[in-house]
Amino acid sequence: MATRPTSSAPSQRMLRVGEQVRSAITQVLQRGEVRDDLIERTVISISEVRMSPDLKIATAFVTPLGVSDHAAVIEALNRHAKYIRGRLGPQLRQMKYMPEVRFRDDTSFDNYKKIDALLRSPEVSRDLEDDNDQDQ
Repeated sequence: MATRPTSSAPSQRMLRVGEQVRSAITQVLQRGEVRDDLIERTVISISEVRMSPDLKIATAFVTPLGVSDHAAVIEALNRHAKYIRGRLGPQLRQMKYMPEVRFRDDTSFDNYKKIDALLRSPEVSRDLEDDNDQDQ
């Protein structure tokens, strides 16, 4: 019996379904179908949706724009997760099971800022200039 190689990388199917779920959640939020004052007055960016291997759990990474308290927005989204899941049906009708939706704060932009700040720091800039001088 052949064994499948175990890999932590998502399959093409997981990536494709994740993008479909991301698009569907975005449409639900844009249409204002979720009746919550905090969600309605906040611009929410969904950067990625990661699917579990069995496609039954969708983890949406969101960034509330212009809001300092991300935790409150994430909590509000998770409170309405079952309702949002129900509203995804028309766009995801080809799926056998409607995935459970979980919302998480997307911290990747903070990581990008830290990397950018490090690259712009005087120590790194000096090292990069030294490398360029040696190449010539």
